[in-house]
Amino acid sequence: MSPRRTVGAVLGTGVVLCLVAVVAVTALGVRVDGTSMAPTLRAGDRVLTTPGSAGEAHRFDVVLLRATGRDSLLVKRVIGLPGDRVAIVSTPEEPFQVLLQERGAGPVHRVVASQWAAQAHRTGACCGPDGTRSARTELRTVPEGSFFYLGDNPDLSDDSRAYGWGEIARVEGRVGVRAFPVSSSPEIGNRPVLEEYRGPSP
Repeated sequence: MSPRRTVGAVLGTGVVLCLVAVVAVTALGVRVDGTSMAPTLRAGDRVLTTPGSAGEAHRFDVVLLRATGRDSLLVKRVIGLPGDRVAIVSTPEEPFQVLLQERGAGPVHRVVASQWAAQAHRTGACCGPDGTRSARTELRTVPEGSFFYLGDNPDLSDDSRAYGWGEIARVEGRVGVRAFPVSSSPEIGNRPVLEEYRGPSP
């Protein structure tokens, strides 16, 4: 084969592969709507789930789920797992402190995420017996088969505070990568960490 034909074949293959990739992202990717996960995910981003991750919930992962009693697909971050105790403390100085006691025993930790500190300004306590926002702060145990979830933009997120505990069986997959826009990092960042909680016991 002549060099010209070789170059043409390589370019043709590259074009075909690019088209296949675009079709795959369009067909398999899930488009993010709204700002509840900003800045981690923005409106218009397309994400792909990890194969075989449906029906799973791991702490601090971003998942696609259908809230109890709703058909719309949500993109949210897992915070509390079955047996954990969770609460949200609000003060004028710090309006959004998410507390977590792993497996319902041991020390209570504070869940720290830089995106929350930069965006959370509305006060509000949690949680009621069903995991929704409440009049006062109280640690609640996440039931078996359920999880507690929040958006990365808490002031503009409808999450467990509005819908209650999520059902693990209704998780459609863990968000593995951001496939679009191509100019953005494919990694799903802003993963929270746990630190010692020094405030009063809720």
